[in-house]
Amino acid sequence: MALGFIAVSVLGQASSQATERNVLFIITDDESPTLGCYGDQAAVTPAIDAIAADGMVFRNAFATTASCSASRSVVMSGLHNHRNGQFGHQHHYHKFGSFNDVAALSLPRVMANEGYRTGHIGKYHVAPESVYHYETYLKANSRSAVEMANAAKDFLTNTEDDRPFLLYFGTSDPHRGGGVDKTSDLELKPDLFGNKPRKGAYPGVDEVFFKPEDVVVPDFLPDTPETRAELAQYYQSCARVDQGVARLVEILKEADLYDKTMIIFTSDHGMAFAGGKTTVYEGGLRVPMVVRDPYQSKRGVESDSMISHIDLTPTMLDFAGGLNKETNAPKKLVPARKLRNEMGVSPQDNHNGNEPFDHYHGRSWMDVLADPDKPHHDEIFASHTFHEIQMYYPMRVIRDGKYKLIWNIAHALDYPFASDLWAASSWQAQLAKGLDAPYGQRTVGKYIHRPEFELYDIEADPNESTNLAISSSHTEVLKAYQAKLKAMQKKYDDPWIMKWDYE
Repeated sequence: MALGFIAVSVLGQASSQATERNVLFIITDDESPTLGCYGDQAAVTPAIDAIAADGMVFRNAFATTASCSASRSVVMSGLHNHRNGQFGHQHHYHKFGSFNDVAALSLPRVMANEGYRTGHIGKYHVAPESVYHYETYLKANSRSAVEMANAAKDFLTNTEDDRPFLLYFGTSDPHRGGGVDKTSDLELKPDLFGNKPRKGAYPGVDEVFFKPEDVVVPDFLPDTPETRAELAQYYQSCARVDQGVARLVEILKEADLYDKTMIIFTSDHGMAFAGGKTTVYEGGLRVPMVVRDPYQSKRGVESDSMISHIDLTPTMLDFAGGLNKETNAPKKLVPARKLRNEMGVSPQDNHNGNEPFDHYHGRSWMDVLADPDKPHHDEIFASHTFHEIQMYYPMRVIRDGKYKLIWNIAHALDYPFASDLWAASSWQAQLAKGLDAPYGQRTVGKYIHRPEFELYDIEADPNESTNLAISSSHTEVLKAYQAKLKAMQKKYDDPWIMKWDYE
């Protein structure tokens, strides 16, 4: 009897410990660091700010590409999208997708291998599903994070399954959509950014309405009535996301799970304005990254360490205890052939681009949570090729704390526009004024027609206003960063590296 009691007690203890390392991963759609915890005076984000006050704010968090599907594939694989194969959008005729063998590293699969029950709700937007497979798919209106949170409650609080959970919570806010605000006095009406027309509200949401004169206009945008009207809609959409986060926290606390769950809040890339989304300027690549790990002793802190979306999957796997830090790969790395058999894919397919997927590009930043002053990446690499399939404009970026180099590989082409950004009143208003009209730090013409190289002293010129690539006094700096960029392309198996010789 004594031995039986001990066995039951040990099993019960193991089960209890397993449920104490849950992961709630929240990723929004097209949101810049426009949060109160980042110093934004217009934002109404009390729930996220509260998480930040009891966790960590990363001041230098970056997407690797400012495109929805491509970015999400990076988040879910720990690999740059030029390598995982998700060059652009997954949906409609765009039909980009990742290599089958990425499954060996993909977030939901490696977490499942560590004994997690995996759930997904909201925006998915990667392919194929067999690579990024979750056990449970929940349904709710992704324009209402409150409704999403309520729909996820049973999954989060499931007491019949002793496994810890990973929930991928992807909102569609604050993406553009839903038509335009027909009540606006402006000739060019602002996009609604998913908001209900005529100040309507989603069920359970106390909508926050913003006045155009009260918003904060980023330096990469023109300060015009059209821009301010659209930003007012954008801020409302962001505030609605925050209420969903508040509901998630409430559910976790009621179920005694809040102090057993790591919460990560980020976005796929920057806001959906020309100069942000689809670009590799700071407005496109800078993202919020707010993290609360209940097991860290240091709370309410900030870190200036540079981190990247490629770090997210290995970080969550590290939190779960499943990361081999010597190989920077899952401890339980499943052989590719076994995965292919399970997935039922043809042996004739191109599974990996002729290189095995046996380690992550990114690195866990769990150690930074413990020591906010600890550096992470010395350099950030960005890799953009497509957004919509019509938008071929490959760009590669190397950035450190001093300089940022952008290589516009197809610089001879006009810069292509995402359909929603082209239609934006904030862009059309300036375009109508001609190529010399101001647009943020540039003119309309210079936004469309870009040089082969853009070099910025990002430390002294964070708004990327002065291109030093044409400065004779920066010739050696340009050469040095071109060499760094090429070395990074080689390190990360970038097919576009051949353009140095053949462009």
